[in-house]
Amino acid sequence: MSFQPRRVLLISATIGEGHNATARAVEEAAREVWPGCEVVWLDALRIMGRWVPGAFNWIYVTNVESTPWLYDFFYDSLWRYRWFANASRRFVGAWCGPLLRREIRRVDPDLIVSTYPLGTAGLDWMRRRGELDLPVSAVVSDFAPHPFWVYPEADLHYVMSEASLRAMHRAEPEAVGAVSVPPVRRDFQPRDRTEARAEFGFPEAGFTALTSCGAFSFGAVERAIDAALRVDGLARVLVVCGRNEALRERLLARGDPRLVPLGWVEDMPGLMACSDVVITNAGGATALEALACGRAVLMFEPIAGHGRANAELMADAGLAELCPRESQLTATLRRWVADPQEVGEREERALKHSRSAEFADQVAALADVPRHHGPRRLRAQDAFFVYATTPEVSQQTGAILRLEPSPEPAQVWCEHLARRIQDCAPSLPMLTRRLVVRPGRRPQWRHAGPIDPALHLGFREIGSEQDAEGLTSEFFSTPVRTDRPPWELRLLHDAATGRATLLAKMHHSLGDGLAVTNALIRLLCDGHHPASAPSTGGRSWARRIPVVLRGLLGLATSAGTTNPSWTGRSSHARSFGHLTLPAVQVRARARDHGVTSSALLIGLVAEALHRAMGEQRREARFRVMVPRTARTGRDGAGTAAPGNHTHSLSVDLPVGPMPLVWRIRAVSDALAEPDHSGQPEAAGAVLAGLGLLPAPVHAWIVRRIYGRQFFNAVVSVMPGRRRPAHINGTRLSQVLPVLSLADGVGVAIGAIGWGEEFGFGITTDPGLAPDAGRLTAHLREAFDELRERR
Repeated sequence: MSFQPRRVLLISATIGEGHNATARAVEEAAREVWPGCEVVWLDALRIMGRWVPGAFNWIYVTNVESTPWLYDFFYDSLWRYRWFANASRRFVGAWCGPLLRREIRRVDPDLIVSTYPLGTAGLDWMRRRGELDLPVSAVVSDFAPHPFWVYPEADLHYVMSEASLRAMHRAEPEAVGAVSVPPVRRDFQPRDRTEARAEFGFPEAGFTALTSCGAFSFGAVERAIDAALRVDGLARVLVVCGRNEALRERLLARGDPRLVPLGWVEDMPGLMACSDVVITNAGGATALEALACGRAVLMFEPIAGHGRANAELMADAGLAELCPRESQLTATLRRWVADPQEVGEREERALKHSRSAEFADQVAALADVPRHHGPRRLRAQDAFFVYATTPEVSQQTGAILRLEPSPEPAQVWCEHLARRIQDCAPSLPMLTRRLVVRPGRRPQWRHAGPIDPALHLGFREIGSEQDAEGLTSEFFSTPVRTDRPPWELRLLHDAATGRATLLAKMHHSLGDGLAVTNALIRLLCDGHHPASAPSTGGRSWARRIPVVLRGLLGLATSAGTTNPSWTGRSSHARSFGHLTLPAVQVRARARDHGVTSSALLIGLVAEALHRAMGEQRREARFRVMVPRTARTGRDGAGTAAPGNHTHSLSVDLPVGPMPLVWRIRAVSDALAEPDHSGQPEAAGAVLAGLGLLPAPVHAWIVRRIYGRQFFNAVVSVMPGRRRPAHINGTRLSQVLPVLSLADGVGVAIGAIGWGEEFGFGITTDPGLAPDAGRLTAHLREAFDELRERR
């Protein structure tokens, strides 16, 4: 059964009456198909500022009447210069979007339909930021959609013809569209011409032309009247002057008995029923209403910009006759007056187009339109890991998920996981997008459509711990594929013990460790998991500027490594090590020594590095990059938004000879110092600033700052989850992170708290650093020594 929205939000604007006329048609259809549904209107121009409606209406009228060349120049530039169209849309979206966001939260709709392009731009802005998970559609009532009309983040655009659909895809190849019947109220329908004329008091006989050029009645209205009055067989010319009272007074002063000037007309359907032909100049609401009434349409001297494009497209579709000059209009009217059969054929064509579907049914379909996401440029922080990728060093982050023994056979596990992927992946945007990388261009995310579990889930039966280690090493040593959403799972199942282990890896551009953990929880774990909220900055820019400046100074003065150990030319080989430490004892030892759990764990890493370096140790300091979250609020995995939201500290770990307890205290002091110098804030500002550079320059800089010239290893301690989690009813007992290396750097170590344990994952390049198993053993020994010294 179709979804029944309780509240529909219509976004329109009072700039003329065309957009509002379309919105009234949508409202009428919505009330028909969803009885009891509340319909709320928003005027996009009023939302943008009190002065905006008056200013925009003045600019529109002035351009059309006084400076049509300027309007033409703007309109042509939208088509000619893609960068100009994109910049214009982004500007308007960034202006309208935040203001619209506040109103949408207040209204709390279930469905949003826009009939005004600037409103659609604001909705597109919200969608690109992940702030609008509602059905969003646009009704493009102009016959010629231009680049300002259509947006890749709208779920559907209704356009007026097949030719309009082709123009829409030319304006925005990523937009989704369908052909709609004229979006007009139901009272715009064929009526008996004789009865209509009697109601208006017009004579029954005589060929009648209706001239209507919008609410402002601007353009070549008087020239159209002059051309029509030259036709001897024309009985009368009805003129709707709308709000243009000066025009009406001028026409009344003519005193021509065939000329009937009218002001604002409430019964436009009846007036159109009186006419034999409708003359207009914009191809907007008036033309659509005429088609719905089954009337022949003449487009005379179309107004600049979109008016001319609409007229040409209507003529190409066979729905209007285009008359650019007075002589052509006079000739066409003479031909039609003399040949009623041609007018009848035009009327049949209009009715066929208007009756190809029911507009109410098309509005009802908007509630069930699948979500569409257009291409999105990666944030600078996410593109960083695309540019940092080399043939030898892939940038991917992952995890090993170990479950307690279960009686479920492997087939049941595979079927359950496939169902979870099928059901849950579509609601996780980071799992449904494909990475598109083109030389010299900024990388983009593109929506990949339905997810096929078979492309992302693998399975291997194992018979020993050695099998598991070999398959784990092979899985994480292989770069994740990017011809599909860049994430993969592999289930390892031991039939003898009933143990299941899940290996997961994702391209690092999808997100940091918290984002990956959050995605895996929501994808795999039983129960309900709340949606992620976008991360927001904590401090205002005014307060952050001094901190950032101090941090930039600190980054500049600390550039360059202090120790050449375990760096050089990367190879393809990898070794992996894993261990777990009891969380209760880790936290207890941290309290005993007056340090944080993170400082204690990194102190143990420093001790393991000291022991592994042995006699080869050349310096007392070993520089590591320590990622720290830039998220605000509660940083648990259940709230982590997609993307990379971390800033890195450059920390010199003490690896020279010293007691273990002293080393832990020295690490704690080193970790605290960058907070005061503003390094995390500065690093974040630098990463964001790089995104402003051209893509080739951005890539060149990333490849030179993320590697052996600046640090020796990556060490990350991530917050995890203390509450128990289950997959297919089986407790998830251990989570072990797997970090990627940087180019020319031989070691990456990650740790995460999960349940009752802290899980460590160690990755090394054996050509540059010791085997990961050796570091793992030293880390275990260091913790055991610390525990015994209590």
